[in-house]
Order: sequence, then structure tokens, then C-alpha cells
Amino acid sequence: MGVNEIVVVGASLAGLRACQNLRRANFEGTLTLVGAEKHLPYDRPPLSKTMLSTEQDPGELSLISDSDLAELNLNLVLGSPATGLDTVTHEVTVGDERIFYDGLIIATGARARKLLKSDDIGGIHTLRTMEDSLAIRSALESSSSVVIVGAGFIGSEVAAAARHRGCQVSIIEASEAPLMRGLGHEVGSACGRLHQSHGVDLRVGVQIKNFYGSQTVEEVELTDGSRIGADLVVVGVGATPNTEWLNESGLTIDDGVVCDANLNVGMPGIYAAGDVARVPNQWMGGGPLRTEHWTTATEHAALAAKNLLQPADSTPYDSVPFVWSDQYEDRIQIAGDTGDFDEVCFLMGSREVEAFVVGYRKGERLAGVMALNNMRPFVQYRRLLMARGQWHQALDLAQELSG
Repeated sequence: MGVNEIVVVGASLAGLRACQNLRRANFEGTLTLVGAEKHLPYDRPPLSKTMLSTEQDPGELSLISDSDLAELNLNLVLGSPATGLDTVTHEVTVGDERIFYDGLIIATGARARKLLKSDDIGGIHTLRTMEDSLAIRSALESSSSVVIVGAGFIGSEVAAAARHRGCQVSIIEASEAPLMRGLGHEVGSACGRLHQSHGVDLRVGVQIKNFYGSQTVEEVELTDGSRIGADLVVVGVGATPNTEWLNESGLTIDDGVVCDANLNVGMPGIYAAGDVARVPNQWMGGGPLRTEHWTTATEHAALAAKNLLQPADSTPYDSVPFVWSDQYEDRIQIAGDTGDFDEVCFLMGSREVEAFVVGYRKGERLAGVMALNNMRPFVQYRRLLMARGQWHQALDLAQELSG
């Protein structure tokens, strides 16, 4: 029995790419794309980068041209989120409508986490959607003192954009260094120096205790008792997967939709992709992981589409994780597993020149690589990771590239 009606829930990167891959694989049946936002699918990385530092037109972020969209022949259901899934009747509920499927791809992504008390006062933003980005951009134009909560990629990129616009910027980070969970203390501290060299007040090992202001925020109080003036606060403390609509579905939900290595959710014909999916990655080994990377979303989308159409010939997810971040005039690139290591070593360059390549060793193998302003060497190290390279090969490559 063939698949004739496929529903993709989530109209961002993973959802759109899934639709494109289904059509490329010659699926000619009814294809419905459901999206909570009213916009056509758009690219999110620029929301914390060029959209904030320039007057970029939101239309430039569209992930697909009108003509290509028309060719996909989608049944578009935008501006209303899915609210339920019935796996017995094979129906997705959207508003008052129940949409039948015989194949389903769940790509509902994640939403920005908020801080307690942050809803009680104006001028406090999170960044996930186009509206969020436009609101922060507008606020940056009239703000002199900006406080960023969280020194992850989103927080760091917003800080860079705010400095670019001449604002005074403070970053409040609960860990002992920026990006510490992903890169370790030493490399995270080296990334922190980027902020300091651009005049940002970086405060680590401390959290927000309270917000003060009448209608909008005027001051924040930290857990060490200090206070900082702020007319804009941007919170970047991670994301929560959008799974509430699946609570009655019978699917396994645990920090995302839990999948097998083929992205299947444990029921025939249902797959998950992108930020919402918790999937084992063969390259990493171990159990299911939720990975909020642009490249992961595109890879999941291609695989979910293929495995849905050819379940008997399913391919497991097997990929070297990759993520990048643009801050100030600098580019950070990370590949592999930089969170679980026995040794971290500067392979090329040094902290002082703000240009280096760092290797992460696990046992005898190269587990991960982080590069700052070293794009060409990074490409070669990423290839070495794809080939499951050994640590001695990483050291040899460093000598060769430095020679």
C-alpha cells in the first residue's frame, strides 16, 4: 500500500526541506505543510546576526522563491499551530480542522526559554521568530544600555549586534565561561575574550535575581548583589521543544520526540526532524540526542523524507555535528563532539591572536574541533572527523598546515 497523503507539521527549515525532498523523490500525492507562524518558511540564523546589525529586509530571509513554492504544490496551512495528533485515526488537529495523513513528519522545532518574572515588565525579549528579531532591532535603535542573559550563540550574536549599534552591553552568564557546556572552560574563556576586546562587560558565574522598572525594565539585580542599568534585556538561555500538542498522542516525549536511529518515532509512517527530534547519531554513538543546529535540520529532513517513502530500505542518521556563529568580525566553527573529551589542545594559532584551531581528544581519536577565524584549516579537520580520524592524525595535520 503506497503513501498518498503526507502531512508535515512545522513550517521552518526542517519542515520545508522535508517537503522539497519528498517531491524530489517523486512523491506525487497530497502534501500538506502546517505552520504556527503566518510567514512562509524563513531562515532563522540571520535573526540574531544581519537582521539586528543592519536594516535587512525580512523578505530576504525566505527559504524558497514563489516559483519554487508553487512547483512544490503544497497544501499550506499557516498561522495556526497543530494542537493534537490521533495516531489511531491518522489525523492532525489544526484549529477546527482535522487533517488526514498516511505519512507524517513532525518538525515543530523549539521555542525560546523565558526567565521567571520576565513577563511582568516590558523591555525584556527572547529571540526565536521574525517578530522577536524586529522587536529587538527596533529596541536597539533607542537603547543605550543592553543586558544580555546567557553567553551562548544567540546571546553572543545579539551582544555583537548591540555593540555594532553603539550600545553599552553587559552579558550575564551563569557558568564560569561562555559556551562552557559545549566547549569546556579553557576554550569558552577564549571566546569570552572576544566580548571583552569589544568593550562588553562580561560577568560569569552569576545570574539574574530581579528586574526593576515601572512599565519597562530600567535595572537588573544579580545574585552577587550588584545592579546594572538596562533599557533592554535579551534572554538567550536555550530552547524548549514544541511537543505539548503531542501529549495525548502516545508518542514517547522526553526533551523532544524520541526517535530510533532512522528518525522513526516508534509507529509506522511517523518520523521527526530538526530541533524537536531526539535521535541517536551513529557517528556520536550512545543514546538519543536533541541537536539544535541548522545542518542537523537539513540532514534530518532529507533522511525523514527518504525513510518515510522507503521504510524497508531505511538509513540511520550518521553525521558529524556542525555549527557556526558570527560575532563581531569573527567566525566560530565547531564540528564533532566537543562536550565529552579527555584532553583539549590548541592545535594551531593561540588565544592571544584571536585565531586558532582547538582539538578535542577522546581516547586515541579526534572527537571534535573548534576553530576561531580559521576557516580553511577547519574544513580539513572536519573532513578528518568524517573519516573518524585519530588524534595523531590531527597533530600531523596541524604541523602540515602550519609548515
